[in-house]
Amino acid sequence: MSFKIAIIGAGSVGFTKKLFTDILCVPEFRDVEFALTDLSERNLQMIKSILDRVVEFNRLPTKVTATTDRRAALEGARYVISCVRVGGLEAYADDIRIPLKYGIDQCVGDTICAGGILYGQRNIPVILDFCKDILEVAEPGAKFLNYANPMAMNTWAAIEDGKVDTVGLCHGVQHGADQIAEVLGAKSRTELDYICSGINHQTWFIDLRLNGRKIGKDELVAAFEAHPVYSQQEKLRIDVLKRFGVYSTESNGHLSEYLPWYRKRPDEITRWIDMSDWIHGETGGYLRYSTETRNWFETEFPQFLESAARPIDPAKRSNEHASHILEALETNRVYRGHFNVKNNGIIANLPQDAIVESPGFVDRFGINMVAGITLPEGCAATCISSINVQRMSVHAAISGDIDLLKLAVLHDPLVGAVSTPEEVWQMVDEMVVAQARWLPQYADAVPAAKERLSKSRVKTREWAGAARRDVRSIEELRAEKTALKQAV
Repeated sequence: MSFKIAIIGAGSVGFTKKLFTDILCVPEFRDVEFALTDLSERNLQMIKSILDRVVEFNRLPTKVTATTDRRAALEGARYVISCVRVGGLEAYADDIRIPLKYGIDQCVGDTICAGGILYGQRNIPVILDFCKDILEVAEPGAKFLNYANPMAMNTWAAIEDGKVDTVGLCHGVQHGADQIAEVLGAKSRTELDYICSGINHQTWFIDLRLNGRKIGKDELVAAFEAHPVYSQQEKLRIDVLKRFGVYSTESNGHLSEYLPWYRKRPDEITRWIDMSDWIHGETGGYLRYSTETRNWFETEFPQFLESAARPIDPAKRSNEHASHILEALETNRVYRGHFNVKNNGIIANLPQDAIVESPGFVDRFGINMVAGITLPEGCAATCISSINVQRMSVHAAISGDIDLLKLAVLHDPLVGAVSTPEEVWQMVDEMVVAQARWLPQYADAVPAAKERLSKSRVKTREWAGAARRDVRSIEELRAEKTALKQAV
């Protein structure tokens, strides 16, 4: 088979390499063309060097091109994969820093909450530009696979306003299933069957079966509390499991910032998080991790290039959905996964215009979703709170309506638990002004926002958060990796 796959934001080097090698695990895809595009010429050349090394070592006919000209990369593409982070780490730092001045302590800040909403404002206009190019120059009927966060907002905009055949992809369900299989003592995840449904990052394991035996709430709670690691790392998730009756897919740190109850008071935050790794609730944890990863890659690039000279091993193919979807669509080998699409009857007790994440099957006829699922009422209520925020955020990003943007932030569960309306109005003004270069739709609103900020009486504070860690130096990272190797 010969067709073209375009990857936008291909400078996300590690993730691009994973997608690339996954796809090449499919024997029929040896002749595929990969067109890489990114704003950074430097990053493009680094990832192209790595992928060229993979192709050369494995003696494949695969073609890899790289260009900063997005339309050239998209021309004739059958599949388009987005991994973009508009504004990079510079804008992302403001997503964490500015809300902290108003008492809002986020672990990740890329889905909802103040940071995730502003992230969506930067991404959505760019996503719609992608859609315009796809419709104009890609292969007719091209499929857009969105990996970029905020997942639901980006996918919502691409489907509703971009009018492109879009599916949002995430690996949260797979990671949650791995944990459940482990605590229940399964020899492999294949012994675990489940129905997992909800919205991205708030998806719920509403039916669990281990070797055909139904697993109830009490058994699952006991299994997690008995686990020597997860009982400490996932305290908040276990508490939600006890109260809601079902396990959430999302990490302890992520889940903590989607709910109004666990990060509302600084002295409560440390009770529910674990500092053994950023993902369990550290303040600004993903920002620190992303910064360290970028610095490490830039310093240790020769090692990454050398490690690319290895055989592609289908047994090590990852559980990222993209390669499996392409394989099913092109070869008719059926694949079951969890996909982000417009609801339209998939989940009966969520709004029909929402982007939901739920089970589906892929074959030559497309992505076929299982319909008629009903969530437990508590899970539905939590999802609906986020959906209302997402809807307003998408419409604000498209219209450039700063008042609607403020209402979206005001209705966010954690923001509402921490901040007053007056504080929210000032915080949004401050974030829009700080990120103005990435928010062209708000250009007309920026002068008035600056004027309001110059006269504001809302008090703020310089606060690092309840559980902040400093970015580690390359030397510190190197020493840690050496110590881990020695321990093994």
